[in-house]
Amino acid sequence: MRPFEAVQMYFHRAADELELADNVRTLLIRARREVQVQIPVEMDSGELHSFIGYRVQHNRARGPMKGGLRYHPEVDLDEVRSLASLMTWKTAVVDVPYGGAKGGVAVAVHKLSQRELERITRKFVDEIHDIIGPDTDIPAPDMGTDHRVMAWIMNQYNKYHGFNPGVVTGKPVEYYGIPGREEATGRGVGILTLKLLGRLGRKPAGTRVAIQGFGNVGTHTAKYLHEADCKIVAVSDAKCGYYRADGLDIPKALRHTLEHDRSICGYQDADQITNAELLALDVDVLIPAAIGGVITAENAPRVKAPIIVEGANAPVHPDADDILDKAGIIVLPDILANAGGVTVSYFEWAQNRQFYNWSLNRVRQELEKTLTNAFEVVWEMSKERDVSLRTAAFMLGIDRVARAATLGGIS
Repeated sequence: MRPFEAVQMYFHRAADELELADNVRTLLIRARREVQVQIPVEMDSGELHSFIGYRVQHNRARGPMKGGLRYHPEVDLDEVRSLASLMTWKTAVVDVPYGGAKGGVAVAVHKLSQRELERITRKFVDEIHDIIGPDTDIPAPDMGTDHRVMAWIMNQYNKYHGFNPGVVTGKPVEYYGIPGREEATGRGVGILTLKLLGRLGRKPAGTRVAIQGFGNVGTHTAKYLHEADCKIVAVSDAKCGYYRADGLDIPKALRHTLEHDRSICGYQDADQITNAELLALDVDVLIPAAIGGVITAENAPRVKAPIIVEGANAPVHPDADDILDKAGIIVLPDILANAGGVTVSYFEWAQNRQFYNWSLNRVRQELEKTLTNAFEVVWEMSKERDVSLRTAAFMLGIDRVARAATLGGIS
């Protein structure tokens, strides 16, 4: 099943519960605009390489379109289309005034020099600058991109349109960014994990957690949950994984990644495991925070964790989702669980528009307030309608977008 097919399946399942009319479904499921561009770049070797870039703008009924920009060799139009749709529902679930968009460039970042990465980014902006903007479509970091890339985007966009820091979020704090943006997605995953544990009558102390993916999201999630007295027993990245039944020394693991080019490989005082073994560990909470589609119909029966919190986008395949649901495993879906990033992106955008800086304390307080409110609404809807948390989250997002589209009219 292709990524966009999976999103459509979840969409129609929730739309059925809402008894959404067919004409409204057609309006909401289709993207407003899909752009594919060629990015010719001279590499450091002097050779000319051509990359393909995408930007899909899904829906603007609730405000300017918002979504990350990922650099990965497997990026294609179908994946970007699915992620743009998810952004529409995600922003609606946490009730920030945005629509959904997503973008990407098919490129292996680890094979690029910083100069090559910058040239690709600036050439991409050259091709899409006329369809993005602070009131139109606002990119943000995603897989393979970071605050440096966002700074280049802002700088290149400004060459065409003048000073506009709100055109992109996730920028360096020293370059019109906001404190707490880098940690936001992972911190949000941690906040919502604790909220879910509380609703299930569980206490954080002693809760055994396994985190697949020890990049930006996974490291900040681990730090937050460790400070809340959860026991992080396993972590992994693309190449290495480690397990310790008594709990890993998370501060030590974080220092290790900083000293080894953001890799957990070579970490001591733990048993080495594979990513497949991590997913099947007997833990209380499993957090897939790496890439999509890691839990499939094949390995879902081996998942022992009673709680899964989706730190990554679409880490659970739809066929696996049904298996987990029948097994009684509670899944906190990505469109709520990892919405901390877009929430703080909204704060950054608001700060840029107001030319007024927010403090880190204010960012953290507002983040927790926003995510808690969204979680409580989704939890209550799930119980009232007797549906999964995923279906409830989609129902909430779709209903809010449908109401905005209907009230605004077709234009």
